[in-house]
Amino acid sequence: MEATKLPLTTWFLAFYLINQAKTGISAISLRRHLGVSYPTALMLHHKMMHAMGEREKLYLLSGNVQIDDSYLGQEPPCRKASCSAKTKIPFVAAVSLSQENHSIDVKSHQVREFTSGEMNRWAIECLSPLSRVISNGLAWFRAVTKIGCRHDPVIVGGRQPNPPEYKWINIIVSNLKNSINGVYHAFSFETYVDCVFVAFYYRFNQRFNLASLPKGCQ
Repeated sequence: MEATKLPLTTWFLAFYLINQAKTGISAISLRRHLGVSYPTALMLHHKMMHAMGEREKLYLLSGNVQIDDSYLGQEPPCRKASCSAKTKIPFVAAVSLSQENHSIDVKSHQVREFTSGEMNRWAIECLSPLSRVISNGLAWFRAVTKIGCRHDPVIVGGRQPNPPEYKWINIIVSNLKNSINGVYHAFSFETYVDCVFVAFYYRFNQRFNLASLPKGCQ
């Protein structure tokens, strides 16, 4: 807020609106609530999501962690791999669990591709060593062992129903996609997806302490 020309009441209202919207809020909706121009609302939105991301970098997932890979974006115009790569954004999501098997914290990030190298980079940034990582058994998830995590694959596929070991990560990925689809009608995934991921898991990780939500943006 240094050298800002906006009233502080506008900033504080923006803090509240962005943090308390369970599924997120678009810059267009923020503009209507604040009575500012769209470029101003977009600036506020991005500054606050950046602050959310800086806070979340301080914390790592630990203990039992469910992990999965998925895509965001429109269906490719053709079924060739080259089309899919240009229209869909790959990402990794993970959720840590309590001893009672309840969700605690979430991390989700865009990756360049699903490879062991990318998985290793993601693990360094998001996982505590000695965590127990539960995945669907795909090869690149084994890279978590390079930072000292234990990898327990649970093989799924075909018509086999999702096992209980995968319950929470399926819910998280579904909620994340529904949140984006419900808030944004025109969205550049490649440009803005990391900001939206940060806002989603910041709110999720603070869901039991709503009074502290605005503090993370200041």
